[in-house]
Amino acid sequence: MKKIEAIIRRERLNDVKDALEKLGIPSMNVIEVTGSGEQKEFKQQWRASEYAVHLIPKIRLETVVSDENADIVAQEILKAAWTGSVGDGVIFITPIDEVVRVRTGDKGADAL
Repeated sequence: MKKIEAIIRRERLNDVKDALEKLGIPSMNVIEVTGSGEQKEFKQQWRASEYAVHLIPKIRLETVVSDENADIVAQEILKAAWTGSVGDGVIFITPIDEVVRVRTGDKGADAL
């Protein structure tokens, strides 16, 4: 099993979610995060003052899939999140040793 974490633009969430649902991946966690990367600060204005924002708001989407689906899922996230601009995001794929469903006690692939 693999955990896929994608840090993406907030406005691309629905496209990514729709792409994953078409693949049959309905289970995911979505967390609002802030961070920095290649996309540097940008200027905001509040009332009469202008200020720099150093931590950019993003979405972190997490899902766990079987080993054989990991590349397909990552490619679909890549296609759905891509705008071609700096700040599109990043995808992390990490191994998962075990999954246990709390309600049933199912383990491994059965718990997905």
